[in-house]
Amino acid sequence: MVDLSALNNIYSGFGQIALTYGKYFENNYKKGTARYSLTLLVPDDMMGKFGNEVNYLSSSKRLKRRFPFLFPKFDVWHSTHQLSKFRPFYSGTKQILTFHDLNYLYERKGFSRYRKHRQIQGKIDRANQLVCISHFTKEEVERNLNLNGKKCSVIYNYVEPFNESMASKPSIDIKMPFFFSIGALRKKKNFHVLLDLMKLYPGKHLYIAGTEAKKKKKNAYALMMKERIKNEGITNVTLLGGILHKEKIWMYKNCEAFLFPSLFEGFGLPVIEAMQFGKPVFSSAETSLKEIGGKFAYFWDHFDAYSMKSLIDNNLEEFYNDREWIRKEKQYAESFSTNNHFEEYEKLYESI
Repeated sequence: MVDLSALNNIYSGFGQIALTYGKYFENNYKKGTARYSLTLLVPDDMMGKFGNEVNYLSSSKRLKRRFPFLFPKFDVWHSTHQLSKFRPFYSGTKQILTFHDLNYLYERKGFSRYRKHRQIQGKIDRANQLVCISHFTKEEVERNLNLNGKKCSVIYNYVEPFNESMASKPSIDIKMPFFFSIGALRKKKNFHVLLDLMKLYPGKHLYIAGTEAKKKKKNAYALMMKERIKNEGITNVTLLGGILHKEKIWMYKNCEAFLFPSLFEGFGLPVIEAMQFGKPVFSSAETSLKEIGGKFAYFWDHFDAYSMKSLIDNNLEEFYNDREWIRKEKQYAESFSTNNHFEEYEKLYESI
């Protein structure tokens, strides 16, 4: 059983990762090379999405979240992220638990933080094998939680290679040249620092793609961003909201640079996505981003607008003048798009 319940929001990072798993299994089973019977836990609207060679269970039924014994018994259960509401009920089921981050340690306070910490520790206690998506995340997990002697390995995220021929321009008027960024409109993404930066670039435009909805309450950070754009007369920043996959490809393909000031990332998927297109990436140096961006990204040491602009101005033209460097950057990005990621998990499925 592979838990792809994150497909309930395909615009989220977890949703995009779940989609790559589904596509991999679909191709694998159509080739007839799979060595085990597979069931995918997916939302109702994804039933049958990945072919008829695999089995499906619904993640849309609330009863199954509260009463996990309603699931059949599996030999191996892979939880593809640490925040899933689903877990194996039978003690004989071996569980692989993948950790993406421990952002709650920084985003929550008091009892809320304590409660989430207890929940995560309980998941570790239940799991048989732990996997982290970066060395940074592994260090976080080992430092803050009790692994009880369990092995914790690192398997980098798979980054889907984009087909540039699928690119489709968003329906709105896109002003050229433009910078691009993407991510959920949440405080940890730190997008607000880009507003002052763009005041220094009156001849350029910034487009930020990403959802803002919260189920239980309004997104205060998204509201703050909109109010600042309106009240400060920032006419060269546009919040696109969620965009289609083909539109995302077009934005990556046509942007002048990719800006990513995020403060908390277990991996930083958009950094590698932008590099696939041979784009200069200007990024925060926080959490996992230096590890994942490596020598091909440019890192802001701090976030005052003038120093951020200086880093861009000092490197943008030089980047585009070095075709060999762009080739190497694309090659580096492609290293995350091999099947090594899935093959490592296949080994775990068998060994466990």
